Amino acid sequence: MNKVKNQLSPQVANVSSPPRTLPRRTFLCRMGVGAIALAPGAALFGSASKAFGDSSAITAGDAALLRFAAAAEILEADFWIQYNELGGVQDAEVPGGTGNEDYTEAIEVLDEDMPIYIHDNTDDEISHHTFLNAYLASKGAATVNLGPFRTLPGSSATGSSGKRRLTNLTQLTLDTSWWTRYRSSAHNPDLDPDFVFPQAVPTLAVGQHTAIPRTDADLSDSNFVQAMANTAAFHFPTIEQGGNSLYPSMALRASNQQVLRILLSIGPTETMHFQTWSDKAGNAPSLIAVDPVTGVSVTFPDLEDVGENLQKSLIMPEPCPFLSRDLPRCSIIRPTKTTGVAMGALKFLTDMGLFIGQSPQFFAFMSQLAQEADAAHR
Repeated sequence: MNKVKNQLSPQVANVSSPPRTLPRRTFLCRMGVGAIALAPGAALFGSASKAFGDSSAITAGDAALLRFAAAAEILEADFWIQYNELGGVQDAEVPGGTGNEDYTEAIEVLDEDMPIYIHDNTDDEISHHTFLNAYLASKGAATVNLGPFRTLPGSSATGSSGKRRLTNLTQLTLDTSWWTRYRSSAHNPDLDPDFVFPQAVPTLAVGQHTAIPRTDADLSDSNFVQAMANTAAFHFPTIEQGGNSLYPSMALRASNQQVLRILLSIGPTETMHFQTWSDKAGNAPSLIAVDPVTGVSVTFPDLEDVGENLQKSLIMPEPCPFLSRDLPRCSIIRPTKTTGVAMGALKFLTDMGLFIGQSPQFFAFMSQLAQEADAAHR
């Protein structure tokens, strides 16, 4: 996700990952979560493979790719559920929470249909990890369950279910350089790995910002409530542009045609999410707010006044150099290089602050999944 790098952030790098030759179940038993976190799935879904029209086995590498994708989707679903409980639509499809009127009104400043979009995005991510785990199980491969790591406190504001979470939405540091990366006609991170794309909202890239009300006390200042909604509005596309690149990058490493079909079918959905949210983020009203708890300041600029090539209405990827500068420019998803893509995705999510408060066991587990996905090859 985002600019793929081959190293982990300090928080991840400090976790000693087990040797690659260590059997998976031995690794998990030493972590104390055993088969709860990664279960052999055949018994869970029985003869579900018949539903896929293909009873053949998949390679260990293909299973590793799908396992990392499933873990990423579980994490995505976790934070989307938090957003939906407070600012989305609560129903039988996405149960939990009762909504928060003040937060929802601030979200709707960007678009009156935002609650519906949040609901549908949440439903999509739930469907993705449910499908991926079911498919792995149908092939007799281990599935992913991050349940043991649901230890983080979420919002206690009115509307939240108060459940324990996998992800932290209250201490985010957001890299919004995707805004200029997708509007640039001269640079592609695959060809220009050292080029620094400017941030759309520079203050979001420093400090730690909350995208949801932590308690009802956060709702007393309407300007700060709007700042939280604006932060969420930029968090949405920041996350989705990651999946936008992750799926085609992993597809380039897949061997089985059906696995390739899965990755190339889910990936475009992430792209649809990204374009929707990048459009809505551009509607965030300009403001300056100070977090009453941490004192961190955030400034949202007027994105109508950012120069001709960076206007908020430019939500289609501008053609850019692709594969070689000797070839004509092409409108593409970027980046899509495959080297270290899973570990890069984990670093991207960790640097964002999404996992602040998680245990060393969580980082070791996710690092193992990422390493195995990056080791997959055709």
